[in-house]
Amino acid sequence: MTVAASTQPRIVLRWTAPWKWSVDVRHRIVLRFTIAVTILVLTGMLIYGLPYYRLDLLHRPQSPLDASLRPGGHIGIRLGLLGLGMFFLLFLYPIRKRWSWLGRIGKTRHWLDFHVLLGVAAPIVITLHSSFKLGGLAGAAYWIMMAVAISGFVGRYLYAQLPRTVAAELTLAEMEAECARLADQLRQQSLLTEEDLTPLMRLPSRETIAKMSLVSALARSIYFDCARPFQVSRLRRKFLTSGHSALTLWGLLTSGNEQLESIIRVIRAHSWMSTKLLFWARIRSLFHLWHVVHRPFSYGFVVLVIVHVSIALLFGYF
Repeated sequence: MTVAASTQPRIVLRWTAPWKWSVDVRHRIVLRFTIAVTILVLTGMLIYGLPYYRLDLLHRPQSPLDASLRPGGHIGIRLGLLGLGMFFLLFLYPIRKRWSWLGRIGKTRHWLDFHVLLGVAAPIVITLHSSFKLGGLAGAAYWIMMAVAISGFVGRYLYAQLPRTVAAELTLAEMEAECARLADQLRQQSLLTEEDLTPLMRLPSRETIAKMSLVSALARSIYFDCARPFQVSRLRRKFLTSGHSALTLWGLLTSGNEQLESIIRVIRAHSWMSTKLLFWARIRSLFHLWHVVHRPFSYGFVVLVIVHVSIALLFGYF
């Protein structure tokens, strides 16, 4: 008697040496490692200093941590220098556009990822350096820094709203062609009905968007982006049992159903592209306006930092 060979497909794991990984893979690994280290260090620093930071200013000098954590303390000074160094690195991103030799190093979107990371971490480091004392000239510099950080988040969001290929921003005609291609794929599928897709396709008219103020248009765009994951989760739940639904956080995570997930990928892409196409003109106007607002805040912050550091040097804090 012969035994039939197994018909189960064999899974072959292939190991690739790190130096053969693509630039994007290496960037993702370095970025995630840097984020993890940053979170661990800042969380540890906050936990260590929490008993001191919770004291009012009158009782802080009596704390054994005062010599280390006050702005002029052993750790406080080093946090200030670290924050200053991080801000110097932050400004490499806009400088890169003007210095050709620097522009040839790495990809713009990779630089932007670290620019955003530094933009989040540097204000936290400076907050710890200040030991939450936010008055006087240093306080003015601090609040301008926070305005720069917040406007940076807005700028990053606006940048993400302008669809791009690897090489350049998509034109309006290319966006319309891509949106039509995705719509054609949705018409060909038979798993989801038109009624199922309606919530994701329900968008205001271009005339309505054109009449909105720039701030209202931005708010509506953010609303659609925030609502999309929950609309997609409702689609998933139609095909999940109660137990499986809980495992996928009620449809927010992928279900493992490849047919369903392939259609959902098309739905998400079509909904995202349709929204960007609708808000394209308004977002571009906002992006240009953002540059006008963000730069003066950045330059003002640099001036105040230089003044603050100069005063610290003159009065012997270092």
